[in-house]
Amino acid sequence: MSLQSPLGRVLGRGSARQGVSHWWVQRLTAIALIPLTLWFVLRVTGLPDYEHDTVRAWIATGWHPVWLILLIGTLAWHSALGVQVVLEDYVHEKGIKVAALVTSTFLHVLAVVAGAYAVLRVAFTFTAG
Repeated sequence: MSLQSPLGRVLGRGSARQGVSHWWVQRLTAIALIPLTLWFVLRVTGLPDYEHDTVRAWIATGWHPVWLILLIGTLAWHSALGVQVVLEDYVHEKGIKVAALVTSTFLHVLAVVAGAYAVLRVAFTFTAG
């Protein structure tokens, strides 16, 4: 006999309401991606050319590194939440599901760290030539 409600058993979340917070965070990251993506597209399409030095100079100026790192982090967070939902819904073998969730988390963190490192490296080592 279980003290959990039938809906709680189906959702697997009980009364902690973690499913609702996951849903909200996914929606908030989607909303945050709208202005960040618009900023990125407008700034990149406004470049005079797409030569390596031009793009590096653009990344290294002003607040661009900050906004780029925010874009990378938000994209990865939103992606991680989406992949988690898909894995939880469609992978039924518990061991495989746990391994896939751990791998997904590791790869998303790796993507953020690599992206932030790349942006910071360009921002702090670029010298106009």
